[in-house]
Amino acid sequence: MNLPNILTLVRLGFIPILVAVFYLPGDARLYLTALIFLMAAATDLIDGYIARRRAQITNLGKLLDPVADKLLVMTALILLVESGKLWAWVAILMIGREIAVTGLRAMASSTGIVLQADGMGKLKMFFQVIGITVLFVSGPSEHHALWVIGSVMLAAAVMLAVVSGGQYTLKVGQMFSLPKPQR
Repeated sequence: MNLPNILTLVRLGFIPILVAVFYLPGDARLYLTALIFLMAAATDLIDGYIARRRAQITNLGKLLDPVADKLLVMTALILLVESGKLWAWVAILMIGREIAVTGLRAMASSTGIVLQADGMGKLKMFFQVIGITVLFVSGPSEHHALWVIGSVMLAAAVMLAVVSGGQYTLKVGQMFSLPKPQR
């Protein structure tokens, strides 16, 4: 197993730690949760960089990397909803988009085509990571400005998620569209 795949597995391993720390008592857990989330998200950047730089892109990595990303983000969104820092409809929309894109990628993969994340998807991930991190550290009313900043970042991520999800849908739709009948 190569280093990028190991880093992806490390990202998956961060998820139960993130959840456990989130439920610790005290306000320090907010900062520790944010730090763990950021460290886990950073492994995504690092594993992708190493895989491209060393030409270590594998089929296992192509499968595990997006799964690890989605599980990490979905877990964080659910924790934020539970803590009252994020509206459920935002999490539902973002999680639904992630599941739909995974399905579209699977459809494309069935024809031998790999749909990799494009620039808009990467930008969406950036806004998600920053927004989630800021929301984790936002506490009660004295941190209201942090909640607003985190919410604005996630709103940008939602817009990008909807647009990029639509782009994935169009790409896959074009791949599977039936030829028009001859007249």
